[in-house]
Order: sequence, then structure tokens, then C-alpha cells
Amino acid sequence: MKTIRAKGLAEFCRKPGSMFVSGLMLASLAITANAEEAQLNLFNWTDYMDPGIIEDFEAESGIEVVQNYFNSNAELMAKLTAGGDAQYDIVMPSDYMVARLIGAGLLQPLNGEGAGLEGTENILEDFRAPYYDPEDRYTVPYQWGVTGIVYNTETFPDPDPSWGLLYDPQVNSEYPFAMLKGDGQFNFGTICAWLGKGFDCVGQEPWVEAAGVVIETRQRDNFVGFVDALAGIDQISSGVIHAAVAYNGDVAGKKAADPELYGNVGFFVPREGSQRWVDVMAIPARAPHPEAARAFIEYMLRPDVAARLSNYNMYTSPNAAAQPMLDAALREPPVMPDDETRARLSLTPGVEGEQLELLQQLWSEARSR
Repeated sequence: MKTIRAKGLAEFCRKPGSMFVSGLMLASLAITANAEEAQLNLFNWTDYMDPGIIEDFEAESGIEVVQNYFNSNAELMAKLTAGGDAQYDIVMPSDYMVARLIGAGLLQPLNGEGAGLEGTENILEDFRAPYYDPEDRYTVPYQWGVTGIVYNTETFPDPDPSWGLLYDPQVNSEYPFAMLKGDGQFNFGTICAWLGKGFDCVGQEPWVEAAGVVIETRQRDNFVGFVDALAGIDQISSGVIHAAVAYNGDVAGKKAADPELYGNVGFFVPREGSQRWVDVMAIPARAPHPEAARAFIEYMLRPDVAARLSNYNMYTSPNAAAQPMLDAALREPPVMPDDETRARLSLTPGVEGEQLELLQQLWSEARSR
């Protein structure tokens, strides 16, 4: 599907005389791996990596990449807690999950014996020293994007751009819809935004109210359940559901790959506010091949590789040096939100300790009652 978009850049990078060829040849000398480091176990979101990048990294480094996939931060957390921190070498959590992973002792510092990673100087200033990793010790930004509502344009030709399309039964009392499968904090945040409390709400009062809305929503006849973002887009295109939650790049990528199949799929960022997220690369605490992991992260920090990744999956790159190589579609909505949209976006706050316990308890009750 998306490999069509990546093909042009991949072929250009291999042209004789290309500046990328010479750069890759020189950089390949920097990647070394002993016998113990000849494998890399990558745990990533589904459909979030250009296969050609993996192939080229393997050819250059001699490191075999074994990929496994998850569909939510909650799934990632559960897997690492159950021993996956000794199974995987690189994981791709979202920003707000990082503090939880660090607090649980599931991540290790990136820099080994204190040596810095080559290529971190390419990271945009906006993504340096973030709240979830203020010393840049554990993470390197991978991609960033926006979460919103995906809907059937034939069913809703001119919808009010509001979370009410999901939560207000007077807006949609008939057509099947879904909520996003995964961590409860995001779902509570969308309800908080709809209620005028802000997407970045934290605390007992707003979360209890949000949990009540989840319970009420689950009891509606046209609620079908919790659906992964990619599955939600596909189910809307086929008419199974008519509204769900999705990520901007996934919508843009599917529509670009098959405009006819996804011609009835629309997307908006709710006017009440939504999530601006950053997915990162991190090394689990007991990663079996940490040096291979560092080599791969440095490879992903190369500007041409970072651009190739974004051009493949249609998400925005946090790599400053990659910006001139990005496709034009990545510089305009919905991939690059305009100033008005960005003004109403929030990062998901990190929560720990008793607040996290409360959040998890409320989310569990909201899904079961």
C-alpha cells in the first residue's frame, strides 16, 4: 500500500552518484556488530515502518531485524510488564506512556557508557527535552501527529467538527460508531474536551465524569465497541461503522493509496480540542541486543532515512534536516495541522502513582459496567 509512496525516494537513494549513496557508504563504516548483536528485535505499531528501510539497514549493518507489532500503548505496557523488556530491543511508545515505563523500570538510558548518539543534533528544537523525558536520556522522537474523528462523508456530509459525533446521542442516534481501543486516558481526554474541561484533564472529578459518559455511551444501541484506529478507517470505508477515532497520517495514507476505496472517508480535529502526540524510540531495560538498538536508532536519525520514513507512512518528521526532503502532502492538512488547529491541541499529560491507579480503576469500571 504505502510502499508506492516510498519507492521514488528509495530508488533515488540508490542512484549512482547520489549524495545519499556516498553518505550511506561512509556511515556504514560506523555500524559494527559482534555476533551477539547480529539481531534486533523491534516492537512497533502496525504498518508504521517502511519495509525498505529495514532491508537497507540489514544489508548495511549485517544485523537481522525481527519485527513484532502492537496496536495500543496499553498493549505495549502489558507486554513489557510481562517480561517483554527482556525480549525486545526497541519499542515505540507514545509520549505520555514514557513516564510510566521509566517509573516501572522498563526502559534503559540510550547512551550506554555516556557516549552520545550520532544524529540527535538533527532533532527539531520543539522535540528536545520534552516533559516526558526532560534530560533526553531514554527516548528519541520517531514521528508526530494528531488524533481526530474519522467519519463517513455520505452519512454525515457536513458534520459539526465536535466530539459530539461520538458522545451526543442527539447528534448520532442511529448510525454505528466506535471508540478507540487502548489506554483509558486518551478516551477520558476526548470526553473532557467535549465537556469543556480540556483534553489534558487530570484528576478524580473530571475522570469520574468521563467514566460516566463512557458507561452511557456503551449502553447506546448503535455503539459497536472499541476499535483500533486503522480498523476504524477500513470499517468506515466499507460501511460497517460511520464514525470512529483515527490518526491523521493513517487517514491521509489510505486515501492517497486508494482514493476510490476511501473516497467516503472524512477526518476532522474536534473544535473542543484533541491530542498532539509524539511516538518515540526507546530501549527496554533488559534488551538482549542494546548495541544493535543504538545502531538502528542512529540509522533512523539520518535525515534521508527520516524523510523516507515520513514519506512512507505520511506522518510528520521531528527531524529538522529531513524537512526539505518531505513530500508536499506532508506540509499541509491533515498531515501538517494549520495554526488554528495546532492552537487547540494538547499533549497527553503524564500520570503516575495514585493518579495512575485511579485512572486504571476508573477505566476498568467504565469498560465493564
